[in-house]
Amino acid sequence: MLLGRHADPDATLSTDPRSDPRMVEAFARFGLDGRLPSSGLTVDSPLQDRYAFAAMSEEAVGAVFEALGTDLPAASGVTTTASTIAGADGNDITVYVSRPDDASAPLPGIVHLHGGGMAIASAADRAYVLLREHLAATGVVVVGVEFRNSAGKLGPHPYPAGLNDCAAATRWAGSHRDALGISHLVVSGESGGGNLTLTLAHKAKRDGWIGEIAGFYAQCPYISNRWQQDCEDLPSLKENDGYFISCEQLALLGSLYDPDGTHSGDATCWASMATDEDLKGLPPHVISVNELDPLRDEGLQYYRRLLRAGVPTVGRVVAGTCHGGDLLFGSAMPDVFAASVRDVSGFAKSLG
Repeated sequence: MLLGRHADPDATLSTDPRSDPRMVEAFARFGLDGRLPSSGLTVDSPLQDRYAFAAMSEEAVGAVFEALGTDLPAASGVTTTASTIAGADGNDITVYVSRPDDASAPLPGIVHLHGGGMAIASAADRAYVLLREHLAATGVVVVGVEFRNSAGKLGPHPYPAGLNDCAAATRWAGSHRDALGISHLVVSGESGGGNLTLTLAHKAKRDGWIGEIAGFYAQCPYISNRWQQDCEDLPSLKENDGYFISCEQLALLGSLYDPDGTHSGDATCWASMATDEDLKGLPPHVISVNELDPLRDEGLQYYRRLLRAGVPTVGRVVAGTCHGGDLLFGSAMPDVFAASVRDVSGFAKSLG
């Protein structure tokens, strides 16, 4: 059966019968329930034009996240502190540690990597602060990483800057587990943070410290780097194109992470480039995708490859939601938001 834009080329989130109506109503407040206008740019456009596009996207997304964060009630019984740690490239990295106030014994630790295509957004954005604090309220310690972006306010720092920062923060959390009250570590992130989560696994394995991480949980991972190709093996790229995010936008932001394409075949740059051998021996994974996301099928494809490689892996599809929709609408869809938060927390606790 044809679905989405395969069935109706003019379909949008508001017209697709699979959409959760609460999500559509929330998006309508921002005029995001219809089709996104084209930027007129391509991955071959001048670099400065693509940087300008990223800056504009960061401002627009930031305003939406701020509004959505204002709607979400704060988590109770959680304290967040900030620290500055040393990065591998002589840079400083801010980490935000959220933990339950009533913790009396070591808890699972989750290193959280925010979304934004590795190009935009910030761990200090209200929506991400609240997400980490709601996660901590379930009985885990969460470390949010302010990694360098490839564009926007925290850029321009192309690959491997952001990945290096995520690795440094993860190793810092592991080496300070007693002070942080952490029993073991899981890495989790969504969208671009999902790619960083999965590529961090390959970097850790390659560099010989994969044993320091108990598991990886990637949500709506942005991993294929094929968003403007005709990919018969990834039908969701066309099916859900323009549903909150577009393939054009995905390709433009991705072009800033590896501007000259030098690392396009490297599994530590784009997780989908991992070979079968790269996947073997990795710790347990969860790959969670959204039904109405252009990125859905690349996540599911990676999930199946992990299973074939013998990695203990769970696949999860959040029905009725767009890219990251289960995490964006904690006020409009509290049950969906809570279910995804519980799943990340439950995965971390299951590995203790």
